[in-house]
Amino acid sequence: MPRFAGRLNAFKIGSEAYWPGRNSITTADILARAATAGLNAADLNYPDHFFDESPIELLRVLSDNGMLLNGMAMRYYTNPGYKLGAFTNADQSVRRAAIDETKRGLDVLAEMGGNLMTLWMGQDGFDYSFQMDYQHAWANTVSAIIEVAEHNSAIDIALEYKPNEPRAFALMPDAATTLLAIKDIGRDNTGVTLDFAHVLYADEMPAFAAALVARHSRILGVHLNDGYGKWDNGLMVGAVHPIQTIELLVELERSSYNGAIYFDTFPDHSGLDPVEEAKTNIEVLQKLRKTASKLVGHDELQVAIARQDAPSAMRIVQSTMLA
Repeated sequence: MPRFAGRLNAFKIGSEAYWPGRNSITTADILARAATAGLNAADLNYPDHFFDESPIELLRVLSDNGMLLNGMAMRYYTNPGYKLGAFTNADQSVRRAAIDETKRGLDVLAEMGGNLMTLWMGQDGFDYSFQMDYQHAWANTVSAIIEVAEHNSAIDIALEYKPNEPRAFALMPDAATTLLAIKDIGRDNTGVTLDFAHVLYADEMPAFAAALVARHSRILGVHLNDGYGKWDNGLMVGAVHPIQTIELLVELERSSYNGAIYFDTFPDHSGLDPVEEAKTNIEVLQKLRKTASKLVGHDELQVAIARQDAPSAMRIVQSTMLA
C-alpha cells in the first residue's frame, strides 16, 4: 500500500462545524481528521505541530490513527527576523537561531524514529537589486546546510525549491540551481523534494526535473498537486496536467522512488471540504498510477520515444489513459 500524506493544516478548514464548541484545535485533532480521508502517513511541521503535544504523544496519536511518520518539515516563523531570510539573513544572530532551530527539529525527528527533514527556504531570497550579496548569501546557505546535515548523518535533508513567494526571487528557484547547491554541500544525506506545482511554476517539465535529480542526487520527497504555472495554486492532483503527472509517475518508477506521496494542496483557496479533497487526490492518483504502471515497460512507447515520435507516443498514452 503506498504511503499517502497531506498538508495537515488544511484539515483545520471548517473547524467550527467539525469541532463545535472547541476553543483550540490541536495537532492530534487534525491528524485524526486527516486519517478519515485515507491518509496513512504524516509530515509534521516543526515547531508548529509540537506546541500542544510532545513527540511521544504525537507518535501515539499517529499509531492510534493508523498513520506512519513520513518525516518533518521546518517552518521558520518564530523569529520576526526570518522575514529577511533564515540561512541567508545578514544578522548573524538570526542566522544562528535558524540553524539551531533546525538542529532542534532534527533532534525531535530522531526521537520519533524519523529520517527525513524537508527544508523549504521560502524566506531565503531577495526582492530588490542591490539588496543581497549573492556570493555571501550562497556561501552562508551552503555552510548552514552542511552544519545541519552533519548534525545527524542518519537523517536525510531534502531541499524543496520554489521560484519565488514569499520573496520575489528565491535563492534556490529551480532543479538545476538546487543541484548546484547540493554539489557544493557535498554531503551524502542530502537530496531534493519535488513539488509538482513548484516545478511548473519554475517553467520546468516535472519528469525532466525528476530525471535530473535522480541523475545528480536523490529524490527524497514528492509533493503532488497541480496548477496553471503562474503561481503555487495547490490544486487537486491531475486537475490541469494529468499527462505530465503520469509522465512524472513513470519517471519516479524508473528512478525506483519508493517514498511517500505528499498531497501539498490548498482546499482553503476554494473553501473545499479537506477530507473530500484528500479522498479525491488519493482516488485520482491511484488511477494515474495504474496508467503509469502500464507505460513503464511499454515497448511501443519506448520505440516512439527513441524516435522522438510525439504523435505515436501521444496515441499510446491517450489510449492507455482512456481505456
